[in-house]
Amino acid sequence: MFDNLSARLQAVFSNLTGKGRLSEADVDAAMREIRMALLEADVNYKVVKDFVARVRERAIGADVMRSLTPGQTVIKIVLDELVTLMGSTESKLVLSGRIPNIIMLVGLQGSGKTTATAKLANLLRKQGKRPLMVACDVYRPAAIDQLETLGKELDIPVYRGEGTDVVAIARAGVRYAVDTLRDVAIIDTAGRLHVDEEMMDEASRVRDAVRPDQILMVVDAMTGQDAVNVAKAFAERVDFDGVIMSKLDGDARGGAALSVRQVTGKPIKFASMGEKLDALEPFHPDRMARRILGMGDVVSLIERAQEAGTAELDREAEERLRKAEFDLEDFLTQIKQVRKMGGLGSILSSLPGAGKLKGLQDNVDERQLDRIEAIIFSMTPQERRKPQVINGARRARIARGAGVHVSDVNQLLKQFAETRKLMKQFQAQGGKGRRRGFKMPPGMSPF
Repeated sequence: MFDNLSARLQAVFSNLTGKGRLSEADVDAAMREIRMALLEADVNYKVVKDFVARVRERAIGADVMRSLTPGQTVIKIVLDELVTLMGSTESKLVLSGRIPNIIMLVGLQGSGKTTATAKLANLLRKQGKRPLMVACDVYRPAAIDQLETLGKELDIPVYRGEGTDVVAIARAGVRYAVDTLRDVAIIDTAGRLHVDEEMMDEASRVRDAVRPDQILMVVDAMTGQDAVNVAKAFAERVDFDGVIMSKLDGDARGGAALSVRQVTGKPIKFASMGEKLDALEPFHPDRMARRILGMGDVVSLIERAQEAGTAELDREAEERLRKAEFDLEDFLTQIKQVRKMGGLGSILSSLPGAGKLKGLQDNVDERQLDRIEAIIFSMTPQERRKPQVINGARRARIARGAGVHVSDVNQLLKQFAETRKLMKQFQAQGGKGRRRGFKMPPGMSPF
């Protein structure tokens, strides 16, 4: 979503860092480029005006002008102001001590509320909660069925109620949560295609009836400035506590994510980075700002690696990797870890200098992992554990089973053999590292 903005800002910074000293004219020229980049990213014009004014005021200060690296200092100023723009620090979901905690989701139809309800329930369950989803969207066709389907997929119960009285369904859902010992009730409310009095009145009545601990508005990042205007209207009428930014992995310009905090005064609490039900994560303004400026998000990458690797990479497998005795079963485990981390494209986008890796990201073919999996799944358990037994006839059979050419099987086996050879060389040269207690970091793959 922020690729174009990142490219524009990095071009501006490249010009600044190439100068030994900065004049006020240099700063003004850079501010014009930054202003245009933000406006093209569909950031609210008032937000852009205030942002550029703050950056310029700090950039023409004595500390920058006298600095030996003024360009780098300006980049640091822009980073600081971007973080402030999006909320300075992570705004965590605050739950009370009562049972159940009630979370109410509001927003327009099509913003992704129902999916966000399921994603939030899944996230809270990972944190040890026992959530219940309450289906209160009685107007959109199949909305309740959709939530029930998601609930079955996650094995999280859904209360659908009876009739079309949304307030009565919400109240009954809270009572059902108490009866079934659920400590969190997440209410999926109805939306409209646009802001109207009926929707606002209904949301207010549900709020007054169940008195939620948190009201979260789901904002579709793909709708740009319209999303900010809708959020402002909800803030005035319903007074929500925070924002779930959905579809942040899309190809829109990203202005909503940069504007909503400043315009509404409400923090972004969560960001949805994909369609999968585990693709909801806490929003970190500092990490997002670094990604926008092409500095990567290594912290989040490490967290995803740890989450993906801890459960999969057991001690026995780690020992095989260390001794270069791993097999194709271990290779499958590594592929699963890469997928849990969001895929190769997501990993590359989190690395510092992601903008310079854009060409490489565009050439990443995630389907290659599918082909590798198909080839390995077409092998017998013996062939996976001992690839050296795979002769010509076996290769032909494996290729037919995977729907690929024999050359694809040959290429995989060749790469696998070369990897094991390199690992053995590493082990031969790394005796000192082993005596010091070398350990393969979770989620890191030798393949």
